[in-house]
Amino acid sequence: MPDARNIEKYEKAFMESFDIEKSMLNEELKYESIPEWDSVGHMTMISNLEEVFDIVMEMDDIIDFSSFEIGKEILKKYKIDF
Repeated sequence: MPDARNIEKYEKAFMESFDIEKSMLNEELKYESIPEWDSVGHMTMISNLEEVFDIVMEMDDIIDFSSFEIGKEILKKYKIDF
């Protein structure tokens, strides 16, 4: 069942990791689409998501986590619904 708190946690992890506004959280937000989302920023964001959702992501999922939208699909594998 979708949980509104999960989307809030997901958005907050992105905003804090990349120091961006909520208005930037959309289908246009992809790896390297903003200077903050480089390889270091990517690992910071992954770490934040793992912490807030209490999960450990598989390496393939970390690599495939290439956009704001794709990330939601990947997290569904970890039983996180939006």
